[in-house]
Amino acid sequence: MNIRSLTRGDGVVIGAAALLFIASFLDFYSATGIDRPSVWDLDSNYLALPSIFLLAFIAAGLLIASRFQPERKLAGLPLTAWGTVLAVSAAWSSLWALIACPDVLDLGAGSILALLGTLALAGVAIAGAKIPALAGQLVPEPRPAAVPPYGGQPGQPQPGAGYGYPGAQQTPYGSTPQPVPPYGGTPNPTPGPGPQDSQHTPAPAPAPAADFTPFWFAVPVARPLYSEDGSPTPIAELAPGTWYLAVEQRGAATLIAQTQDGRRGVLNDTSGIQRG
Repeated sequence: MNIRSLTRGDGVVIGAAALLFIASFLDFYSATGIDRPSVWDLDSNYLALPSIFLLAFIAAGLLIASRFQPERKLAGLPLTAWGTVLAVSAAWSSLWALIACPDVLDLGAGSILALLGTLALAGVAIAGAKIPALAGQLVPEPRPAAVPPYGGQPGQPQPGAGYGYPGAQQTPYGSTPQPVPPYGGTPNPTPGPGPQDSQHTPAPAPAPAADFTPFWFAVPVARPLYSEDGSPTPIAELAPGTWYLAVEQRGAATLIAQTQDGRRGVLNDTSGIQRG
Protein backbone atom coordinates (compact mmCIF):
# COMPACT_ATOMS: atom_id res chain seq x y z
CA MET A 1 0.00 0.00 0.00
CA ASN A 2 1.44 3.33 -1.10
CA ILE A 3 -0.16 6.26 0.69
CA ARG A 4 1.16 8.59 -2.03
CA SER A 5 -1.34 7.04 -4.44
CA LEU A 6 -4.15 8.83 -2.56
CA THR A 7 -5.52 12.06 -4.02
CA ARG A 8 -7.04 15.10 -2.36
CA GLY A 9 -10.42 13.71 -3.34
CA ASP A 10 -9.62 10.60 -1.30
CA GLY A 11 -8.84 12.91 1.60
CA VAL A 12 -12.34 14.38 1.27
CA VAL A 13 -13.77 10.83 1.25
CA ILE A 14 -11.93 10.01 4.48
CA GLY A 15 -13.07 13.29 6.05
CA ALA A 16 -16.70 12.63 5.04
CA ALA A 17 -16.55 9.15 6.58
CA ALA A 18 -15.19 10.63 9.83
CA LEU A 19 -17.99 13.25 9.84
CA LEU A 20 -20.61 10.53 9.34
CA PHE A 21 -19.14 8.47 12.16
CA ILE A 22 -19.49 11.44 14.52
CA ALA A 23 -23.01 12.19 13.25
CA SER A 24 -24.11 8.62 13.91
CA PHE A 25 -23.82 9.22 17.67
CA LEU A 26 -25.87 12.43 17.60
CA ASP A 27 -29.66 12.80 17.60
CA PHE A 28 -31.02 12.03 14.15
CA TYR A 29 -34.41 13.52 15.04
CA SER A 30 -35.11 15.68 18.06
CA ALA A 31 -38.18 16.57 20.11
CA THR A 32 -38.77 19.15 22.79
CA GLY A 33 -38.36 17.65 26.22
CA ILE A 34 -37.56 14.18 24.84
CA ASP A 35 -34.12 12.63 24.75
CA ARG A 36 -33.94 10.97 21.32
CA PRO A 37 -31.38 8.19 20.78
CA SER A 38 -28.83 8.00 17.98
CA VAL A 39 -29.20 5.92 14.83
CA TRP A 40 -27.51 2.98 16.56
CA ASP A 41 -30.85 2.43 18.33
CA LEU A 42 -32.74 0.66 15.55
CA ASP A 43 -35.98 0.59 17.54
CA SER A 44 -36.27 4.37 17.32
CA ASN A 45 -34.76 5.27 13.95
CA TYR A 46 -35.54 2.14 11.94
CA LEU A 47 -33.60 2.21 8.67
CA ALA A 48 -31.43 5.33 9.12
CA LEU A 49 -28.38 3.32 10.17
CA PRO A 50 -28.29 0.72 7.35
CA SER A 51 -29.66 2.93 4.55
CA ILE A 52 -27.49 6.01 5.20
CA PHE A 53 -24.53 5.47 7.49
CA LEU A 54 -23.55 1.88 6.76
CA LEU A 55 -23.94 2.44 3.02
CA ALA A 56 -21.72 5.52 3.25
CA PHE A 57 -19.06 3.69 5.29
CA ILE A 58 -18.96 0.84 2.77
CA ALA A 59 -18.83 3.30 -0.13
CA ALA A 60 -15.90 5.18 1.43
CA GLY A 61 -14.05 1.91 2.04
CA LEU A 62 -14.53 0.79 -1.56
CA LEU A 63 -13.40 4.14 -2.98
CA ILE A 64 -10.21 4.13 -0.90
CA ALA A 65 -9.53 0.44 -1.60
CA SER A 66 -9.77 1.11 -5.33
CA ARG A 67 -6.66 3.32 -5.06
CA PHE A 68 -4.55 0.51 -3.68
CA GLN A 69 -6.07 -2.27 -5.83
CA PRO A 70 -7.25 -0.59 -9.06
CA GLU A 71 -7.56 -3.91 -10.91
CA ARG A 72 -9.74 -5.60 -8.29
CA LYS A 73 -13.36 -6.17 -9.33
CA LEU A 74 -16.46 -7.18 -7.42
CA ALA A 75 -19.13 -9.11 -9.34
CA GLY A 76 -17.52 -7.94 -12.58
CA LEU A 77 -17.53 -4.23 -11.70
CA PRO A 78 -14.61 -2.10 -10.47
CA LEU A 79 -14.56 -1.09 -6.81
CA THR A 80 -14.93 2.56 -7.86
CA ALA A 81 -18.24 1.82 -9.58
CA TRP A 82 -19.61 0.06 -6.49
CA GLY A 83 -18.44 2.87 -4.23
CA THR A 84 -20.06 5.52 -6.43
CA VAL A 85 -23.41 3.72 -6.52
CA LEU A 86 -23.49 3.20 -2.76
CA ALA A 87 -22.42 6.81 -2.08
CA VAL A 88 -25.23 8.18 -4.27
CA SER A 89 -27.72 5.81 -2.59
CA ALA A 90 -26.65 7.00 0.87
CA ALA A 91 -27.01 10.65 -0.16
CA TRP A 92 -30.45 9.97 -1.65
CA SER A 93 -31.62 8.22 1.53
CA SER A 94 -30.23 11.03 3.70
CA LEU A 95 -32.08 13.66 1.65
CA TRP A 96 -35.37 11.81 1.96
CA ALA A 97 -34.84 11.32 5.68
CA LEU A 98 -34.90 15.12 5.99
CA ILE A 99 -37.88 15.55 3.68
CA ALA A 100 -39.91 12.82 5.42
CA CYS A 101 -39.21 14.06 8.94
CA PRO A 102 -42.32 13.39 11.11
CA ASP A 103 -44.37 16.47 12.00
CA VAL A 104 -44.01 15.82 15.72
CA LEU A 105 -40.23 15.75 15.50
CA ASP A 106 -37.53 18.20 14.46
CA LEU A 107 -34.37 17.58 12.50
CA GLY A 108 -31.44 16.69 14.71
CA ALA A 109 -27.75 17.44 14.29
CA GLY A 110 -27.13 13.87 13.17
CA SER A 111 -29.46 14.09 10.18
CA ILE A 112 -28.03 17.41 8.99
CA LEU A 113 -24.41 16.27 9.30
CA ALA A 114 -25.34 13.01 7.58
CA LEU A 115 -26.68 14.91 4.58
CA LEU A 116 -23.52 17.03 4.34
CA GLY A 117 -21.25 14.01 4.66
CA THR A 118 -23.09 11.88 2.10
CA LEU A 119 -23.31 14.75 -0.39
CA ALA A 120 -19.56 15.31 -0.13
CA LEU A 121 -18.95 11.58 -0.51
CA ALA A 122 -21.20 11.27 -3.56
CA GLY A 123 -19.81 14.44 -5.17
CA VAL A 124 -16.22 13.22 -4.94
CA ALA A 125 -17.19 9.75 -6.16
CA ILE A 126 -18.90 11.19 -9.25
CA ALA A 127 -16.71 14.14 -10.21
CA GLY A 128 -13.56 13.91 -8.07
CA ALA A 129 -11.33 12.73 -10.91
CA LYS A 130 -12.53 15.57 -13.19
CA ILE A 131 -11.70 18.39 -10.76
CA PRO A 132 -7.97 19.29 -10.86
CA ALA A 133 -7.98 20.50 -7.25
CA LEU A 134 -9.20 17.08 -6.08
CA ALA A 135 -7.15 15.00 -8.50
CA GLY A 136 -3.80 16.17 -7.08
CA GLN A 137 -1.66 14.11 -4.75
CA LEU A 138 -2.77 14.08 -1.10
CA VAL A 139 0.79 13.53 0.18
CA PRO A 140 3.33 15.29 -2.08
CA GLU A 141 6.61 13.67 -3.00
CA PRO A 142 9.38 14.62 -0.53
CA ARG A 143 11.95 17.01 -1.90
CA PRO A 144 15.48 15.61 -1.67
CA ALA A 145 17.70 17.26 0.89
CA ALA A 146 20.80 19.06 -0.31
CA VAL A 147 23.88 16.85 -0.18
CA PRO A 148 27.05 18.56 1.08
CA PRO A 149 30.20 18.13 -1.03
CA TYR A 150 32.70 15.48 -0.09
CA GLY A 151 34.28 16.29 3.26
CA GLY A 152 31.73 18.99 4.13
CA GLN A 153 29.38 19.07 7.10
CA PRO A 154 25.59 19.06 6.67
CA GLY A 155 23.97 22.40 7.44
CA GLN A 156 27.21 24.39 6.97
CA PRO A 157 27.35 26.67 3.93
CA GLN A 158 30.24 25.90 1.60
CA PRO A 159 32.27 28.68 0.00
CA GLY A 160 31.01 29.44 -3.47
CA ALA A 161 28.10 27.00 -3.21
CA GLY A 162 25.52 27.68 -5.88
CA TYR A 163 21.91 26.62 -6.23
CA GLY A 164 21.26 23.00 -7.12
CA TYR A 165 24.87 21.75 -7.16
CA PRO A 166 27.08 21.27 -4.06
CA GLY A 167 30.36 23.10 -4.45
CA ALA A 168 29.34 25.06 -7.56
CA GLN A 169 30.48 28.64 -7.92
CA GLN A 170 28.11 31.57 -7.71
CA THR A 171 27.69 33.12 -11.15
CA PRO A 172 26.42 36.71 -11.46
CA TYR A 173 23.25 37.12 -13.46
CA GLY A 174 23.95 37.53 -17.15
CA SER A 175 27.57 36.35 -17.07
CA THR A 176 29.01 33.18 -18.59
CA PRO A 177 29.32 30.28 -16.12
CA GLN A 178 32.82 28.94 -15.59
CA PRO A 179 33.57 25.20 -15.95
CA VAL A 180 33.37 23.27 -12.70
CA PRO A 181 36.76 21.79 -11.68
CA PRO A 182 36.97 17.96 -11.68
CA TYR A 183 36.28 16.11 -8.50
CA GLY A 184 39.18 16.61 -6.09
CA GLY A 185 41.05 18.85 -8.56
CA THR A 186 42.08 22.47 -8.55
CA PRO A 187 40.56 25.09 -10.84
CA ASN A 188 42.87 26.01 -13.71
CA PRO A 189 44.43 29.47 -13.21
CA THR A 190 43.51 32.23 -15.58
CA PRO A 191 46.24 32.51 -18.21
CA GLY A 192 48.22 35.74 -18.11
CA PRO A 193 51.34 37.18 -19.64
CA GLY A 194 54.58 35.69 -18.42
CA PRO A 195 57.51 33.56 -19.44
CA GLN A 196 55.92 30.37 -18.17
CA ASP A 197 52.95 30.57 -20.57
CA SER A 198 54.87 28.72 -23.24
CA GLN A 199 56.15 26.04 -20.89
CA HIS A 200 54.46 23.04 -19.37
CA THR A 201 50.76 23.86 -19.30
CA PRO A 202 48.59 21.19 -17.65
CA ALA A 203 45.96 19.75 -19.93
CA PRO A 204 42.46 20.75 -18.77
CA ALA A 205 40.22 17.97 -17.50
CA PRO A 206 37.20 17.05 -19.67
CA ALA A 207 34.43 19.53 -18.88
CA PRO A 208 30.79 18.49 -18.56
CA ALA A 209 28.42 18.96 -21.45
CA ALA A 210 27.73 22.65 -22.03
CA ASP A 211 23.96 22.16 -21.78
CA PHE A 212 24.05 19.85 -18.75
CA THR A 213 22.35 20.97 -15.55
CA PRO A 214 22.82 18.97 -12.30
CA PHE A 215 19.65 17.21 -11.21
CA TRP A 216 18.37 14.77 -8.60
CA PHE A 217 17.42 11.26 -9.64
CA ALA A 218 16.41 7.87 -8.24
CA VAL A 219 17.10 4.43 -9.69
CA PRO A 220 14.35 1.82 -10.23
CA VAL A 221 16.56 -1.05 -9.01
CA ALA A 222 19.86 -1.33 -7.15
CA ARG A 223 22.76 -0.34 -9.40
CA PRO A 224 26.54 -0.21 -8.82
CA LEU A 225 28.52 3.02 -8.79
CA TYR A 226 32.08 2.68 -10.11
CA SER A 227 35.15 4.77 -9.42
CA GLU A 228 36.04 7.52 -11.87
CA ASP A 229 39.50 5.99 -12.39
CA GLY A 230 37.97 3.06 -14.26
CA SER A 231 38.33 0.46 -11.51
CA PRO A 232 35.99 -2.54 -12.06
CA THR A 233 35.17 -2.75 -8.35
CA PRO A 234 32.06 -0.74 -7.33
CA ILE A 235 32.58 1.93 -4.70
CA ALA A 236 28.89 2.11 -3.74
CA GLU A 237 25.47 0.75 -4.64
CA LEU A 238 22.60 3.09 -5.49
CA ALA A 239 19.39 1.89 -3.83
CA PRO A 240 15.80 2.50 -5.01
CA GLY A 241 13.83 5.09 -3.05
CA THR A 242 16.89 7.30 -2.37
CA TRP A 243 17.67 10.52 -4.20
CA TYR A 244 21.14 11.03 -5.68
CA LEU A 245 22.69 14.03 -7.40
CA ALA A 246 23.86 13.82 -11.01
CA VAL A 247 26.74 16.30 -11.29
CA GLU A 248 28.08 15.50 -14.75
CA GLN A 249 27.21 13.62 -17.91
CA ARG A 250 29.70 11.59 -19.90
CA GLY A 251 28.41 10.23 -23.14
CA ALA A 252 24.78 9.52 -23.96
CA ALA A 253 24.03 7.10 -21.10
CA THR A 254 26.65 7.68 -18.39
CA LEU A 255 26.33 9.97 -15.37
CA ILE A 256 28.69 11.08 -12.65
CA ALA A 257 26.61 10.70 -9.48
CA GLN A 258 27.16 11.82 -5.91
CA THR A 259 25.80 9.76 -3.02
CA GLN A 260 24.25 11.04 0.18
CA ASP A 261 27.56 10.61 2.05
CA GLY A 262 29.51 12.58 -0.57
CA ARG A 263 31.06 9.74 -2.56
CA ARG A 264 31.22 10.32 -6.28
CA GLY A 265 31.43 7.79 -9.08
CA VAL A 266 30.30 6.64 -12.50
CA LEU A 267 26.79 5.28 -13.14
CA ASN A 268 26.91 3.33 -16.39
CA ASP A 269 23.28 2.14 -16.44
CA THR A 270 20.86 5.11 -16.50
CA SER A 271 17.89 3.34 -18.04
CA GLY A 272 14.57 3.95 -16.25
CA ILE A 273 15.90 6.52 -13.75
CA GLN A 274 13.39 8.97 -12.25
CA ARG A 275 14.38 12.63 -12.33
CA GLY A 276 13.54 14.73 -9.28
